[in-house]
Amino acid sequence: MRQDRDSKKGFSGNRPRSNFGGNRSSGGNRGGFGGNRGFEPREMHKAICSDCKQECEVPFKPTEGKPVYCKECFSKHKKY
Repeated sequence: MRQDRDSKKGFSGNRPRSNFGGNRSSGGNRGGFGGNRGFEPREMHKAICSDCKQECEVPFKPTEGKPVYCKECFSKHKKY
């Protein structure tokens, strides 16, 4: 049914090969998560761990009222 409808509208159903597939590691910002990961160091922010009270650095700006954990304590709280 869809092919009939598409052909009436002038769509051939065959997309150019360059629109999909190909080498995904070609770079460029494709949107989504992890945009420039690996190319620039992330900005780190100082925080105090909610569990062990040690100073640590996290890759996000801490929000007041939400717990922040250091690397060691975060692994204890991680839910699998």
